[in-house]
Amino acid sequence: MTSDAASPRIDPTAEVVDLCRDLLRIDTTNTGDNDTSVGERRAAEYVAEKLAEVGVESVLHESAPGRANVVARIPGTDPSRGALLVHGHLDVVPADADEWSVHPLSGELRDGYLWGRGAIDMKDFDAMVLAVVRHWQRTGVRPPRDIVLAYTADEEAGSDYGARFLVDNHRGLFDGCTEAIGEVGGFSYSVNDSQRLYLIETAEKGIDWLRLHAKGRPGHGSMVHDDNAVTALAEAVARIGRHRFPVVVTDTVRAFLTEVSDLLGIELDPEDPETAIAKLGPIANLIGATIRNTANPTRLSAGYKDNVIPGRATATIDCRSLPGQSELLERQLRELVGPDIAIEYIQRQPALETTFDGDLVEAMSAALRAEDPGARPVPYMLSGGTDAKAFSQLGIRCFGFAPLKLPADLNFSALFHGIDERVPVDGLQFGVRVLDRFLRTC
Repeated sequence: MTSDAASPRIDPTAEVVDLCRDLLRIDTTNTGDNDTSVGERRAAEYVAEKLAEVGVESVLHESAPGRANVVARIPGTDPSRGALLVHGHLDVVPADADEWSVHPLSGELRDGYLWGRGAIDMKDFDAMVLAVVRHWQRTGVRPPRDIVLAYTADEEAGSDYGARFLVDNHRGLFDGCTEAIGEVGGFSYSVNDSQRLYLIETAEKGIDWLRLHAKGRPGHGSMVHDDNAVTALAEAVARIGRHRFPVVVTDTVRAFLTEVSDLLGIELDPEDPETAIAKLGPIANLIGATIRNTANPTRLSAGYKDNVIPGRATATIDCRSLPGQSELLERQLRELVGPDIAIEYIQRQPALETTFDGDLVEAMSAALRAEDPGARPVPYMLSGGTDAKAFSQLGIRCFGFAPLKLPADLNFSALFHGIDERVPVDGLQFGVRVLDRFLRTC
């Protein structure tokens, strides 16, 4: 064990800032293409090195050149209990430096925030977990149950080279894991100066990414042409993009809206939840996307010359389905695009939903209240997807719990994949304290 491992005086709430900054400065951009995605192995090696410095052994599994994952197990005091999986991804979505106030790889400290691509999605949580584990190793703390740490690649493009690769090829690493925590949960929403909701993810929508394919008769761009693949595709895409699917209030969303309505004094009409959601301020977009299936066009591709009508055209649609509604969404889309447009799924991963109860939920809630007496934990559904989709295939009950206490005026949901992504330093340090409490008692 190194001298660093024997230094209990290192404050984890100070170290987390350095760890997060280091990770932000490692470019782990995931473009969805192996040839242009970078940095995941370098970040994985950094994590493995930081674990090794304090005596934690880890294994590194590369799914493709440069696409690396790190897994470690910390033994608990009671081996008869199921293990807890704590997972975070190392990759980030691309960022255009010209759009940012600071360089997205700078890890700059400014105005009480740590800035950079991945600051909240999700190198902040990666750093929090590292800080807690390193502190434990220095001070001789052992958790009550085995803790399995997984730092993964490729979450931002469907997890094929990350969590899904590990589940398919190295599932023995997760033997005994019964529950898991990961990203996009445990963050605060301020009701007033003294009360904050903390949204714990108990459900997430399914991923139904697809391509539309239109065929037509190629021809000269100067001619009258009534069999144009581009026209057919554009009309189908426009119908999807403008469509609003019916409102469906799931158990998780109903529980969230009931809690919020009670706390805010908002009248909740089960037939019109959008009226209540509209009063939630910065999180309205996040919650509003969880009451219906969604389908958003994201990419178009057609043609190879300005004056040639192509015979084929394609579009990519980012669809997200509510629990149990993937097949219904497919039928709805088929009606929208018509019989002449082919549908090809490029990712199809199920929605998840669990209940807001049990010892793990109690431990999360107690840890939050210990650090913030004004905390009111509530369940919610994430409109996106996480690596939990892969890990749930092992029978693991998954939650989103990456605790952050946020400024009341911060539009947190807009920072995900947005410009000027940043995390408040005091929120990051709050997360370390909460995770330390939670992991010691769960």
